[in-house]
Amino acid sequence: MIEKIEEVEKDAQEVEHVKCLIIGSGPAGYTAAIYAARADLKPVLYTGIIIGGQLTTTNDVENYPGYPEGITGPLMMEDFRKQAERFGAQIRFGHVSKVDFTGPVHKVEVDGVTVITADTIIIATGASAKWLGLESEQKYNGFGVSACAVCDGFFFRGQEVAIVGAGDTAAEEATYLAKLCKKVHMFVRRDEFRASKVMQHRVLNTPNIEIYYNTETKEILGDGLNVTGVRVVNNQTLKESAVDVTGFFVAIGHQPNTELFVDWLDMESTGYLITKDNSTQTNIEGVFACGDVQDHVFRQAVTAAGTGCMAALEAERYITAKEHVMAE
Repeated sequence: MIEKIEEVEKDAQEVEHVKCLIIGSGPAGYTAAIYAARADLKPVLYTGIIIGGQLTTTNDVENYPGYPEGITGPLMMEDFRKQAERFGAQIRFGHVSKVDFTGPVHKVEVDGVTVITADTIIIATGASAKWLGLESEQKYNGFGVSACAVCDGFFFRGQEVAIVGAGDTAAEEATYLAKLCKKVHMFVRRDEFRASKVMQHRVLNTPNIEIYYNTETKEILGDGLNVTGVRVVNNQTLKESAVDVTGFFVAIGHQPNTELFVDWLDMESTGYLITKDNSTQTNIEGVFACGDVQDHVFRQAVTAAGTGCMAALEAERYITAKEHVMAE
């Protein structure tokens, strides 16, 4: 059911209007802010609860161009923020709690108390990795535990690692890791894969991938600093065993942060926002989506930044076209 923003607006002392509002503060959001600010759109960006997005949980980033020695995720996001502010973008801490896309001027509610109207809105709320829910998993997150093999696999070159998952993503990441690592231990919860036949074939024909069917992870083992192994259980025989690994990869999927836009924006069955071909434009005029919130294929910082650039450029063109129509 579509809910309009009315009560908060009545109680608000003043409704602020901006040309460009950006929701989210990862590589996509900050890049959109840089380009929008340089285009004199005077963008306002609300960071959301996790300032900097998923990269703030990434210890080392070595595959982003321009950082030849590598950089930590939090520091890189701080650089992005500073660059956006240098060009005049307003970066504000706050969580957008409601949206209203019924009119030509869009409305959002921030933290349940502030109403902002905007000519254009850029959505960069990202996606969140699904985790197993283990305490040890979070303890060693960034210290041997990762949800992105492409991002972090390089650090485990020549070592033994484990990966949990049974879908196409898990199969793809397992084969990727197998090219770098001495051995990949793959834990599949059921007695079969969910992955496509093509991806199954690749895994089964990769000699240094060992598959453990009917296997669930009980605990990530470590020395207090880094991962040293994983304890698993066969859910049929209930037999437990420990596997020595230095890295543990979780590949059970991602969840796009799109709950806020249900009933407003077109989405795929998995929740990712749908944008027009070769564009960041959503089904609502003046509302654009960029980064992992609409990309379930690549999910890399550099591709997110690229679509953030696209969204800002499209927002600028949208506003310019509207201004020309009004001037005629």
